[in-house]
Amino acid sequence: MSESKQVSHVNRRQFLNRSGAAVAGAAVLSGNIPAVHAGENNTIRLALIGCGSRGNGAVGNAMNTRDQGPVQLYALADVHGGSVQGSFRTLSRQFEENVDVPEERQFVGFDAYKKAIDSLRPGDVAMCTTRAYIRPLHVEYAVSKGINVFMEKPFSVDPAGLHRLLQAAKQAETNGVKIAAGLQCRHSPARAALIDKINSGELGDLQYVRANRLGGRGWLGNQGDRSNELLAQLQFGRNNLLWVGSGQMVDFLIHQIDECCWLMDDWPVSCQGMGGREVGTTDRGQSLDVYTMEFTFKDGRKAFCGFRRAQGAFNEFATFVHGSKKAGQFSGNIHAATVHIFKDQHIRDDNIEWSPTPDAFNPWDYQWKDFIDAIRNDRPFNQGIRGVYADYASLMGRAAAHYNRIVTWDEVVNSNFQFCTYLDELDFDSPAPVQADEQGFFPAPLAGNWTEL
Repeated sequence: MSESKQVSHVNRRQFLNRSGAAVAGAAVLSGNIPAVHAGENNTIRLALIGCGSRGNGAVGNAMNTRDQGPVQLYALADVHGGSVQGSFRTLSRQFEENVDVPEERQFVGFDAYKKAIDSLRPGDVAMCTTRAYIRPLHVEYAVSKGINVFMEKPFSVDPAGLHRLLQAAKQAETNGVKIAAGLQCRHSPARAALIDKINSGELGDLQYVRANRLGGRGWLGNQGDRSNELLAQLQFGRNNLLWVGSGQMVDFLIHQIDECCWLMDDWPVSCQGMGGREVGTTDRGQSLDVYTMEFTFKDGRKAFCGFRRAQGAFNEFATFVHGSKKAGQFSGNIHAATVHIFKDQHIRDDNIEWSPTPDAFNPWDYQWKDFIDAIRNDRPFNQGIRGVYADYASLMGRAAAHYNRIVTWDEVVNSNFQFCTYLDELDFDSPAPVQADEQGFFPAPLAGNWTEL
């Protein structure tokens, strides 16, 4: 793939720049976009599209760049009017002087994103933080209007959506639109310092990487009469319905899968997966309780990724790397920059040989500081292509676990599968793309009787 080199204040990060399979995209995007940088008055306006907790949090990270210049929340958009009102109240309390969103710029509906983006100028930022099902349409439209994009992960729920996003990201590359993808750990100086150590051979030859996100149970109960209502599914389906948010594993573990690819400096060629549910489950959703994935890279090295939700079990949220001489920790709980080199292969606090200078900021703030710096100084910044590739890897792992077999990279990038075939026509009267049975159970992945590629 072709991706702009990412900019760093102190040249501290390394980013993937790999070639990949060509895929067909559906987006038709306009050309002749003006240079995309901060306007003459130096205020960067934000349109928050998707007024949930992640969107509100991203606004907070954007506001933490105000030492670089003025930032203003200018528009809000969501399909749920209550969400728009809730975000306005919350963000107005937190950032009163930096919120200018009168009622006429509080947009509700499936076309609200267009109105919010249309209120911006080139150099401003469309914050695409809705559920992943609709992300490709929002990013396409912003890029076509010459508006910079922050897009939250996951980036799409299926291969067809990722194809559209890839085309939009390539168009952004041509038009100079800047895209920040919500894989914020790529901006951690501590993690980059460990990669420098790995590249210098301090751990020996890198042999394999392992990453786990093992936590508590989160089952979906019977939703009753609202089970098959479109708007209700958009609310309860974030981690429970694949068509809405890609499923809990992808939503949570995409960060660790991306970290494995960053460490390997490549994208995997295949994945062998296994998945299953706890005995006695009453979960009505589509996510499995256990995902085990073995990613293989073209040089034969492996990355092992696990996701599990269960009560009373061992919990872990971390990424580790093993060289021929020593092991290291690359990431810790809730994406903390818990970074160490150990004296040998034993992972213990009393066996630490080296730790970098602690990160001064959390990774979300680092990402926004770099993003805003690129906008203000008109530097190349396009993480869209890399974000899509990380999601291809995540969907490959999901499919491998759901199919309980080996899935190849080519299968994913050449698939045109989509969960909802009428995304561009969605409105309040549209039917829900997936239906629950009389007991409220949604169809769950069953090897041999399941399709997602």
